[in-house]
Amino acid sequence: MAQKEMTILTNICMIYDKNDRILVQDRKKKNWPGLTFPGGHIEKNESFVESTIREIYEETGLTISSLKLCGITQWTNLCGCRYIVICYKTNKFKGELKDSNEGHVFWIDKKDLFKYKLSEDLKEMFEVMDSETLSEFYSLRDDKEREILRKLL
Repeated sequence: MAQKEMTILTNICMIYDKNDRILVQDRKKKNWPGLTFPGGHIEKNESFVESTIREIYEETGLTISSLKLCGITQWTNLCGCRYIVICYKTNKFKGELKDSNEGHVFWIDKKDLFKYKLSEDLKEMFEVMDSETLSEFYSLRDDKEREILRKLL
């Protein structure tokens, strides 16, 4: 059994405030549309936390700190690579909120999240990130689902 496989490492962060609001991003890109939390790719020789702080600043204008690791999401993507998302949350942030080329960012009440059109798997990712007992969401996609996704992209 192979112990190595192609992997794509990414991060996502749920930023929340004292009023039980969460920061969401309405993504512009066709390959993962809908509301999600900001985040992005982990670059070579970059720590998971450093990459999350960088990505959040690039996509929101906020500088975050005191990140809490709150789960992992993973699936095998269309090219056969394992896609791993390191999930964080924090309520420590400063700066002025601004949009980026990734999408519009804004605050919503956490209880209202499921009223919006969410990015694929965000509901399950949120459940892991918001839970004190869950730690992983693994999305198993079959060949039929992959073929449908291939045609959409």
